[in-house]
Amino acid sequence: MKTIFIVDDSDTNLAKAEEALEDHFRVMTVPSAVKMFSLLEKITPDLILLDIEMPEMNGFEALERLKANNSWKDFPVIFLTGTTDASIEEKSSKLGAVGVVTKPFSASSLLDKINSHI
Repeated sequence: MKTIFIVDDSDTNLAKAEEALEDHFRVMTVPSAVKMFSLLEKITPDLILLDIEMPEMNGFEALERLKANNSWKDFPVIFLTGTTDASIEEKSSKLGAVGVVTKPFSASSLLDKINSHI
């Protein structure tokens, strides 16, 4: 079974994404990008869903750090965001994310986006 990391500082968003994905993937919910990097030392995900707006380290900073590490640079990353600003998609693509999903999301649209990348 494929492993998905869901990285978001909102318990509500983590629970909603986990509920949408748990029948299809092994889901690991992670409350911060800092904790994600600790988990990456032990577990290799097939895809990372990464919130952009988080304290400590935002999603853009986390993606830059992922891409700078040879062991992690090829993990597909899909950003989760509550922002509908078109510049978010452009910046995400430039940094190497494979997609952006706007919150609130439907389970089917999230699954479709994930399935197109793993």
